[in-house]
Amino acid sequence: MTVTSDAVWSEQGTTPDAIEAALRELLFERHAEDEHFVPARVLNMIAFVDRQWSGEIANRLRGVGRYHASRLLVLSYEPGRERLDARVMIASEGEPAPGEIALLRETVVVELGDRHLDDLLTIADPLVVTDLPTLLWSPHGHEEIVEVLLELSQAVLLDSVEEPLAREALDRASALSAQAYVVDLAWLRSTPWRERLAATFDPPWLRRELRSLAAVTARHHQASTASAALLVGWLASRLGWELGPLAADGDALAGSARAGDQDVALRLEAAPELQVPGLEGVTIETASGLRLGLRRGTGGLRANWRDEHGEEREWTIPGASRGEAGVLGEGIRQALLRDPTYVPALRAARTLLP
Repeated sequence: MTVTSDAVWSEQGTTPDAIEAALRELLFERHAEDEHFVPARVLNMIAFVDRQWSGEIANRLRGVGRYHASRLLVLSYEPGRERLDARVMIASEGEPAPGEIALLRETVVVELGDRHLDDLLTIADPLVVTDLPTLLWSPHGHEEIVEVLLELSQAVLLDSVEEPLAREALDRASALSAQAYVVDLAWLRSTPWRERLAATFDPPWLRRELRSLAAVTARHHQASTASAALLVGWLASRLGWELGPLAADGDALAGSARAGDQDVALRLEAAPELQVPGLEGVTIETASGLRLGLRRGTGGLRANWRDEHGEEREWTIPGASRGEAGVLGEGIRQALLRDPTYVPALRAARTLLP
């Protein structure tokens, strides 16, 4: 996708009204030049970021491809700043082809300081498109700011693996889910694994094996205990397991769930060799001797299947990894959707973590 920066406005010592007026004027000018330039009107996104890390966040957002928000409002926070500065950028996805339209996407960056925090709603409210859903993201914490900006938001983007304690991260996600739709990047990183597990056991002759699972092991990045717990929590919530807290077992957490009249051994195991957030591998075994193992590999997930007779085969599932840019892009897209399996999985994951 070719994105061209078409129009830019900036002002030091500005006001929300002046920024909003500049937005309207830039959009009017672009449409007057060519009526086939029209503003995208799907999703607002508010990002509250620490100014010292704003370049990193901008790079992450540039990598989300077609999942850019229609209007992105970046509130760049710098302690001690006295003046409210802003810049507005209007970008189009190339020139409109004959008989077609080209969408305009708007980015507003407002630089603010401590003295402006009490007026955040006054600053942000005129700068989001009325009647569009709004996604809120505060990648550097600032929970008190999130609570304030929730008044303008219907969805919250967070990443449970960025919190030092997985249980506290999931508790925070649970509290937010009572106020807005939560999109958790820790959950989205497990999507390819959940899809593959579901697809494997989709044939009718294999579905009964789900009721006789004997063991589940999830290996994860050392900071991604939350992702592993959410995956196991998803299985538990879908299959109706009775859960209790796992216990420390070296670098792992281990325990069991009750599934009908049998126990399922559970293990969340750190993988020190994994350099990126998320899962390194998942292994599921059934009482009849079936075993499915999934591991990260070159070009996708590497699958190992052992049947009840002990015969094994391996293959690669291509394209399973989307990278961190893909995960963030999917997180923005998910703000417009609703995944009914996340909250039950979250509830189960909180039970698992001591």
